[in-house]
Amino acid sequence: MSKERIGLYPGTFDPITLGHYDIIKRASKLVDTLVIGVAMNPGKNPLFSVEERCQMVATLIQEFPNTNFEVKPFDNLLMHFAEHCNASVIIRGLRAVSDFEYEFQMVGMNRRLNSEIETVFLMASDQHQFIASSLVKEIAFLGGDISKFVSKSTATAIVERVELLAKQANDNP
Repeated sequence: MSKERIGLYPGTFDPITLGHYDIIKRASKLVDTLVIGVAMNPGKNPLFSVEERCQMVATLIQEFPNTNFEVKPFDNLLMHFAEHCNASVIIRGLRAVSDFEYEFQMVGMNRRLNSEIETVFLMASDQHQFIASSLVKEIAFLGGDISKFVSKSTATAIVERVELLAKQANDNP
């Protein structure tokens, strides 16, 4: 009997985009269980708390019937988290050559930490290659339409957060 193949798709997901959704959908075909690891990553100054981001991811993946997903927050070294999840593979999405350069370096470091865990890259589909969470937030803050880049529930959460922050800024000049 073969061992269950557990994959880990880590990210900040602030917010989760349709590009992330595409990678999740495709990665779920490669493993028995896909753990979506939501990084706390305070250095990126996230718009949403890790709990809110986990909920956004969980809401989005409810669309996958009969698929084994887990959404877990983490605030430690990726390889330690992968070991904790019993992951045999880490899934990473690539959009551009600049992503590859960073990821290539990370794979080298991660292999030194644990050579038993493989990293698999999935290229972003052509309709999602340009989507970046940071750009989605910038568009939202400037009053643009983000509905083409995120799910409806995520778009609603972003607009509400942007409006709340704008109100707070106006109340405290």
